[in-house]
Amino acid sequence: MLRKAPAQNTMRGLSAIALAMFCMSFVDAAVKWLGGTGFHAVQIVFLRYVIGLIALAPLLWMAGRDALVTERPFAHIRRALLIGSATVLFFWSLKYMPLAEAVAIAFTAPLFITALSVPVLGERVGVHRWIAVVVGFVGMLVIVRPGSDSFRSEAFLVLSAALFFALAVLYTRKISATESNLAILTYTSIVILVATAPFAAMTWRAPEQMDVLLLLFVGLLGSIGHFMMIVAYRNAPAAVNAPMDYTALIWTSILGWLIWHETPDWGVWLGAAIIVCAGLYIVNRETRYARRLVRAGARAA
Repeated sequence: MLRKAPAQNTMRGLSAIALAMFCMSFVDAAVKWLGGTGFHAVQIVFLRYVIGLIALAPLLWMAGRDALVTERPFAHIRRALLIGSATVLFFWSLKYMPLAEAVAIAFTAPLFITALSVPVLGERVGVHRWIAVVVGFVGMLVIVRPGSDSFRSEAFLVLSAALFFALAVLYTRKISATESNLAILTYTSIVILVATAPFAAMTWRAPEQMDVLLLLFVGLLGSIGHFMMIVAYRNAPAAVNAPMDYTALIWTSILGWLIWHETPDWGVWLGAAIIVCAGLYIVNRETRYARRLVRAGARAA
């Protein structure tokens, strides 16, 4: 039998993922504001990781040099470039798209992860999960509505960001067996800083006092959000945490309405509901499949 996680750990995980989604929703809102005032997405990403790396410095000092020992430097570079590309594209899209709509389309990332796990990781995906992937992408089409008056070409920025993020998650699975969380976070920050620095210089806009505060907010709250996600998935299974991921849609809807008077239409809510249901179904199927593997291994032993 697969042992259940202690209730205390589960509650810690749920609390952490709820806080992470709350933090990341405010980060997205701050990025949208900065983009609307003229800051390029590349500059925002560059400064976000500068601040994030500074926030990591105390942890690196306490952990020591051994925490950064790596067996797969090129894997870190590939993962960081994917994360950096996803972040730039998503931040870029927020300048043009309603906040909740962009976040709803970004929920297609788990669908990409499932579909790409076959060629990238050689995993087996059953027919039920393939059907859920197709249904989820139908939900995306309901939101985007290509060919209609409400179609936004900027939605392709979000979809591209979701694709790159999914690839980054798959690379994380590949390297997590030998690399520590701190090493992954640190090398990601360093590589993204180096990659975005030239483009940030070309698009640079001198921040004013309010901009500096918002950029600090993005960097610090983004780092807290990512750390809370690590805590969440270390203390509770993905199937438990997954429903809380989608609370970001609630927070971004509220923030979009309060700040920009955005109100998602029926297509966004319907499409988001379809994507969420498909994502939750995939997580449920993957969890049940993992349990069967554990039980089969226990019987074989």
